[in-house]
Amino acid sequence: MSRVQRGIVHDLHDEPHLDGRRITVRFIKTQVEDRGLDPETVSERYTLDVADVYRALTYYHDHPKEMDDVEQQRQSAIDSHDHLTTDPDDVRR
Repeated sequence: MSRVQRGIVHDLHDEPHLDGRRITVRFIKTQVEDRGLDPETVSERYTLDVADVYRALTYYHDHPKEMDDVEQQRQSAIDSHDHLTTDPDDVRR
C-alpha cells in the first residue's frame, strides 16, 4: 500500500511531529528504540510510510538539545499536575 510521506513540523504543542498527524517524533523513537519494535511494524500499526519512521528517528538524533527540552517540558507538565491525579493505592473501596 502506498502511503503519503510526511515532513516534521512543530505546530502541535511545540513538539515535533509528523505533518498532518498527531504522532510525535518522541513517540516514534520510544516505539522503535525503547520498546524494540521494528520500524516496519511501527509503520504498519500507525499507517505510516516506513520512510516517515526513519525520518522521525533521524530528526530525534539530529536535534538532541531540542528533544531534551521537549522531554523536560513534558516532565515539568506532569510534575505540575501530579497533585490532580489519584494513586490506585489511595482509593478506598
